[in-house]
Amino acid sequence: MSPSKLELLTAWLPTRPWYRDGGRAPELSKAGGFRLDDPAGAVGIEFVLVNDGVGPEPITYHMPLTYRGAPLDGADDALVGTSIHGVLGQRWIYDATRDPVAVAQIVALLAGQAQPQAQRTSDTPDPSVAVTSGEFSSAATKLRSVLDTPTHTDIAVGSGRSVRVERALRPEPATPASGPTDTARVTVPWQIVTGSTVRGTVLAIDA
Repeated sequence: MSPSKLELLTAWLPTRPWYRDGGRAPELSKAGGFRLDDPAGAVGIEFVLVNDGVGPEPITYHMPLTYRGAPLDGADDALVGTSIHGVLGQRWIYDATRDPVAVAQIVALLAGQAQPQAQRTSDTPDPSVAVTSGEFSSAATKLRSVLDTPTHTDIAVGSGRSVRVERALRPEPATPASGPTDTARVTVPWQIVTGSTVRGTVLAIDA
């Protein structure tokens, strides 16, 4: 039987430098997320949020994934695992921060040139995903390098900018700080283990 997405993530998560070890295997539950469309229609792009109930306090992790019908050349270290889709057949699942198709669409989203889609319903925009876009070109999106830290992943792109992918999420105040900002960002809601819904930043780039 093909492993479920949560089973694959449970095995993969402890290998990440931003994972906070709770002393035993993660206990993951769905918290939220959204999708982006690949203009070519070949790659699935999903932003998965999960709660981990292990450790002194629950943590919500953000794990962008891509789904491909064949292996991505040169990305063995980014492979989360494989699964069988009931219609599409075998799928190779990757950490989207290492997938050039996903990175290009993340930059397009932050530039206001892509629309977030509902996680579970096809061809349906997700109005709960708030995008504060910046005035920059999304044309130069070649993935140059990726750096993981204990809290986030930085993706250097061909435009000379760096996309920040938050990994261990922090809820933001209900009333954001006032004043100008030079950062384009994406904020989303998610459900914490108590059942309450909070909101915070998952993606950002200097605008």
